[in-house]
Amino acid sequence: MRRHTISKLKLLPALALLFTPIAYAADNIERPALKQTVDNVILPVMQKNNIPGMTVGITIDGKDYVYHYGLASKETQQPVNQSTLFEVGSISKTVAATLASYAQVNGKLAFTDNTSQYLPALKGSHFDDISLLNLATHTSGLPLFIADDIKTTPQLMNYLKQWKPAHDTGSQRVYSNMGIGTLGMIAANTMGQSYEEIVEKKIFPMLGMTHSYLNVPQSQMKNYAQGYSKQDAPVRLNKDLLWAEAYGVKTNATDLLRFLKANMQVGTNIDEKLQLAITNTHAGYFKSGDMTQDLMWEQYAYPVTLEKLLAGNSAATMDTKTSQLSPVLQPASDVLINKTGSTNGFAAYTAFIPAKKVGIVILANKNYSIDQRVTAAYQILTALDNQK
Repeated sequence: MRRHTISKLKLLPALALLFTPIAYAADNIERPALKQTVDNVILPVMQKNNIPGMTVGITIDGKDYVYHYGLASKETQQPVNQSTLFEVGSISKTVAATLASYAQVNGKLAFTDNTSQYLPALKGSHFDDISLLNLATHTSGLPLFIADDIKTTPQLMNYLKQWKPAHDTGSQRVYSNMGIGTLGMIAANTMGQSYEEIVEKKIFPMLGMTHSYLNVPQSQMKNYAQGYSKQDAPVRLNKDLLWAEAYGVKTNATDLLRFLKANMQVGTNIDEKLQLAITNTHAGYFKSGDMTQDLMWEQYAYPVTLEKLLAGNSAATMDTKTSQLSPVLQPASDVLINKTGSTNGFAAYTAFIPAKKVGIVILANKNYSIDQRVTAAYQILTALDNQK
């Protein structure tokens, strides 16, 4: 299969006027070729999708390069800057997986344990045979969304008690907010705190993610970008049941890059147990096509073609056959690990290659297609590889 390389795109003057880019190199070292590449890739995406604002962050050997485009709000005309907070959707699931892994490292749970061991209300149900690992890898069979009429934890427990899987546990990858949401809730419970409390007061501070939130404080609302639907209507996140665990994080590019660097063990100095927990989220447990399912993260052998990345991030993988890996694929460096994230008004994508100590985050305050996000990141990473 032919490997794509970045195309030579020419900036149109009209684009440059419409989306004036602001570059911020966190280490104050200018890389003009990188900035030009990012401009060439991102500005056409913004124009095509009528995206008000975007931020692209790239980390290279521990040094960060962050580029801002357009507006955080069309109503106030506030520009996107280094403080702008974006909803990152399902990238939040990797935080929930990190918390669960941290709970395991601290002896509070084991991924091999059955779910009903931690939720006594589910004793005697199918959750006697569904492990925490199944919740962490989209292999429990639970559906993507929680029904609108389920608004409380007791209602959720009643639903789960009666729920029947459509497939044998571990045989089908069914992408599930409910599964990771339940795991996040269990992990927090084993640590003696609510999910929101332990993430905001312990996990984010331990990672040095000082501008990352589940509940954006009033003092930071001025930095919270306005999201826009595909129909250009202003919209922000709805706090439904298990929202925090499944899609609740708001953050900026600098903090998200810090999370990637912790995942690559580059330029960070964090708690030893938390570092082990993060590394453990990169173990591969199931395989669907060319994509290996880690603990919420999705990985590919590197180098990888754009076609394989697009296939692995396509809608077809939301409900597809999977096979369990035996033995477990241990965390490796010669891989590309990625995760997409979407809410009604925001779009995000992040990827990193541990062996190269390179990572990228792409954040936008409008929902647009996943294939465009993956392609944009691939073009930038490919060009960066050619520039070295």
